[in-house]
Amino acid sequence: MAGSLPNIILKRFTARSLSGPQVGGSLYNYGLRFSTTVPNDPDTHNDFKPTNKLENSGISLKDVVEQDVKDNPVMIYMKGVPEFPQCGFSSLAVKVLQQYDVPFSARNILEDAELKSAVKAFSNWPTFPQIFINGEFVGGSDIILNMHQNGELKDLLKDITSKK
Repeated sequence: MAGSLPNIILKRFTARSLSGPQVGGSLYNYGLRFSTTVPNDPDTHNDFKPTNKLENSGISLKDVVEQDVKDNPVMIYMKGVPEFPQCGFSSLAVKVLQQYDVPFSARNILEDAELKSAVKAFSNWPTFPQIFINGEFVGGSDIILNMHQNGELKDLLKDITSKK
């Protein structure tokens, strides 16, 4: 009987590992159960629950956008970050701005849907990226590219370049 116990365990292990995805967001892999759903556990400690830092601070996202645009000579709201854009239009905008060697700040709108909505409301523009230069909304990647090609962007950024 002792020799057959490992065989029984091995058969159960093999049967479970081949069972594949299960109903309810769980899957079995190599006999281990993994869940793709987050349990609604009332016993979860508050330290592990998601928080919104702006929620109780009295600062609105509109205030954050206004401050970003005011404090940064070139501000871009984009999908991803300049080092790793998450869409071709954001990548294009970053590459065009990098041609001028100007300092610019960026925020990843993919990290916060409410920020994305606040930026859209602030600029009254529906798409991203959104570029602000010297406190003014300029447009998206297509507008920046067009301005670059006809020389307008160079004139708009010349004061910022000389501040470096």
